[in-house]
Amino acid sequence: MQTNPTYSSLVAVGDSFTEGMSDLLPDGSYRGWADVLASRMAARTPGFRYANLAVRGKLIQQIVDEQVDVAAAMRPDVITLVGGLNDTLRPKCDMGRVRALLTEAVERLAPSCTQLVLMRSPGRQGPVLERFRPRMEELFACVDELAERHGALVVDLYGAASLADPRLWDVDRLHLTGEGHRRVAEAVWQTLGHEAEDTEWRTPPAPTAPPRWLARRSADVRFTRQHLLPWIGRRLTGRSSGDGRTGAHFSAELGKAFWVTPADHTNPGAVTDWRRVGP
Repeated sequence: MQTNPTYSSLVAVGDSFTEGMSDLLPDGSYRGWADVLASRMAARTPGFRYANLAVRGKLIQQIVDEQVDVAAAMRPDVITLVGGLNDTLRPKCDMGRVRALLTEAVERLAPSCTQLVLMRSPGRQGPVLERFRPRMEELFACVDELAERHGALVVDLYGAASLADPRLWDVDRLHLTGEGHRRVAEAVWQTLGHEAEDTEWRTPPAPTAPPRWLARRSADVRFTRQHLLPWIGRRLTGRSSGDGRTGAHFSAELGKAFWVTPADHTNPGAVTDWRRVGP
C-alpha cells in the first residue's frame, strides 16, 4: 500500500450503505461515505472523476448483474465494493450462492482497476446483529479470502467499536447517520494510505445518559410502524426499496454510467454540485 497515494478516479458499487442512506442533505438527496471520500480525493487531484452506482435494497446477484460490468468498463483507479449483507438478512439465504457471487464480482472488478477496496460492514449492537452474526461473519471471512487472493484492501468496520454504537445509526436501525458515514469515509481514506484526518474514528462517542423507559418504548413503536412493518411488507411481496431506481451517476435513458467532477478541485464542495462529464 502506498503512502498518501494519488488516485484520479473512483467508482463506488453496492447497496444502500454505499448509496449514502441515511446521510440526508437539505435538498433531500443522500451524501454518504463514498461522496465524502470522493470530495477528499478530489481536493488532492485536479481532474478527479467519480461515479456512485450503488442502489438501496440490492442483493448481491443484482449488484453483479447491474453494476459490476458497468464499473469494470469505466476502468477507474479505485473501485469500492460492498455487497451481500442484504442477502444475509433474508430469512432464506444460501450463503454458498452469496459467496460465489461475491467471488464473481471481485474476479471481474480486480483486473479493471488499480486498487479494489472491500469492506467488513459495520454491525449495530442489538438482537438483529446477534441473530444474523454467523452469516455476516461467514460473508466477512469470504471478503478476507478474496482480498488476499486478488490484492484488494479490506476496511474493517465490523471490528470498530464506534460503528457498533446505536447512536451512530439512524432511526431505521439499518443505516448510519451522517457522523457514521463520516467515520466510514475516514476509515477508507486511511486504508488507502492517506494520512489520518481523524485518528479517533474508532472511538465511540462520549457516554450519555440512557433514554428513559418511556422514550425507548416510544422509539420502538415508531421504528416498528415506520420502518420494520414496511420492510416486512416488501419482503412478503417480493418488492425492494430499490425497485425502479438507478445509481446516482447512471443514466437510465442512455443505459450507461457517467462521471462527475468538481468545478474547482481546491474547493470541491458537495458532490451533488459537481458537473457531469461525458454524455
